[in-house]
Amino acid sequence: MARELKDNAPEVLNARLVAAGADIREKYGPHLGWEELQQLLADRSCVPYPCEIRFDAEPLLPGEFAHTAPKGLKPEEGFTIYVHPSYAGQLALVPYLVLHQLVAVRYGDATTPEDAETFGSCALGLSKEAYYQALCELSGQIGGDELV
Repeated sequence: MARELKDNAPEVLNARLVAAGADIREKYGPHLGWEELQQLLADRSCVPYPCEIRFDAEPLLPGEFAHTAPKGLKPEEGFTIYVHPSYAGQLALVPYLVLHQLVAVRYGDATTPEDAETFGSCALGLSKEAYYQALCELSGQIGGDELV
């Protein structure tokens, strides 16, 4: 039985990601903008721990558009979502970047970029491919991938 549950873990997580993304879309969509993002981050039914967005490139790797870091040893202490400052003037697009980071806040560091794409695409009502392409375009604005 335990082996069966472990074998089904990716499917179970995927179903949870789809459901959580759909819940966010229903609650804050269909157009998740900056104001809705602020409401979402304050909603503990959607984001279980406090999160602060900080436009700061210092903790980011070259080519990285955003990164989430814990504020303390316990998740209850909250997280800082560092977003590259070049997006500070594009607040309508910041939800794309932040949703990608919220998967780690909700489900832990064991999640993958593909998990984040599933979650973000469902929350925004996009196909996974369309969400991925949007992230690529946004990431391309800052460059730096050639340095990695």
